[in-house]
Amino acid sequence: MELKDKLEILADAAKYDASCASSGAPKRDSVDKDGLGATNGMGICHSYTPDGRCVSLLKILLTNFCVYDCQYCVNRRSSNVPRARFSVDEVVKLTQDFYLRNYIDGLFLSSGIIQSSDYTMEQLVEVARRLREEHKFRGYIHLKTIPDADPRLIELAGKYADRLSVNIELPTQDSVTRLAPEKNVYTIKLAMGSIRTKLDEKDDHPKAPAFAPAGQSTQMIVGADASDDQTILNTAQTLYGSYKLKRVYYSAFSPIPQSPSSVPSAPPPLLREHRLYQADFLLRGYGFTAGELMPQAGNLALDIDPKLAWALSNREHFPLDLNRADESMIARVPGIGLRSAKRIIDLRRLRRIRWEDLSRLRCSLKKLAPFVVTADYKPAQGAVSSDLLRRNMADAPQQMNLWPELQAA
Repeated sequence: MELKDKLEILADAAKYDASCASSGAPKRDSVDKDGLGATNGMGICHSYTPDGRCVSLLKILLTNFCVYDCQYCVNRRSSNVPRARFSVDEVVKLTQDFYLRNYIDGLFLSSGIIQSSDYTMEQLVEVARRLREEHKFRGYIHLKTIPDADPRLIELAGKYADRLSVNIELPTQDSVTRLAPEKNVYTIKLAMGSIRTKLDEKDDHPKAPAFAPAGQSTQMIVGADASDDQTILNTAQTLYGSYKLKRVYYSAFSPIPQSPSSVPSAPPPLLREHRLYQADFLLRGYGFTAGELMPQAGNLALDIDPKLAWALSNREHFPLDLNRADESMIARVPGIGLRSAKRIIDLRRLRRIRWEDLSRLRCSLKKLAPFVVTADYKPAQGAVSSDLLRRNMADAPQQMNLWPELQAA
């Protein structure tokens, strides 16, 4: 098979993995050094850096052959899709050629399982080793870790890669057992734990050998099983606390041709994936817990964002006096973000906060109006119910497709 044909198949096969977007790699470059490539630590893979540049990765599978038969996966053993396999040399050459043409800033490499977990992991590690040691590649490398692989191989992977990821795929053991019978949540978490141990060792001993300086991440598929958003967020919260993850990525399930009956025939709303990302950001950055965002079983509201939903369900905390409240509580006000909360605290040291200050800080005045008190503003107490506020602040409805089957064609 021609190399370009392999690339077409294996790049397309990698598109379902959302956990490749990354940041936090150490800054390095090849200026006045041997080799090529650089990292800037700002953000990788089809994303925009703070200075407006768009950077990307060569995102491919080593192979889409796989001995596993995960029901939700397009590359499962029983799937009728074109198959291809790169050699180690081909991936190394592609990465170098694409970088020299200024197409990419790094490599994201995953793979189906071939022969055994150890053999597959050896191939992935060998790609990274050759790039780093033989070709002095200083760009970003993200390797997908095979959970059942020998821990020594995972340790080697962390030596060469900036970030490692172990996809948990589904939020519960029951779902994994039913839809991915060859996989085991215990071994997945064992691999996550071994990576965390190495990361902790590096933190405790700065002179220890480098190990995955951009940390580890994982991915959960949304809508492939019956798990609701409460279950997904509780799982994410546990993963963040137990395994020191940088990110949990959420990927809306995408039905594939000839899907088995064990998975849904229709995808979940993409807005559900978006709401999970918003809730995840509240877990990581705002100090919310999964229990606060989802106190009851079910899914996140689609018509309003999770922070607004929490505020409407907890009106006893509002209106909040911005001249007295602490920074963490100010950040919980709908329409006020982390940066604006800090600026409010800084400004408060000079003078009292007034309504026009919120406008200058570019806060969302429509969202925050019912929830704050300033030196010159106070909302009418009890005048507007939570239900009415929700209707007024809900996202604008979208036009439905009259013939969705034609839109999908």
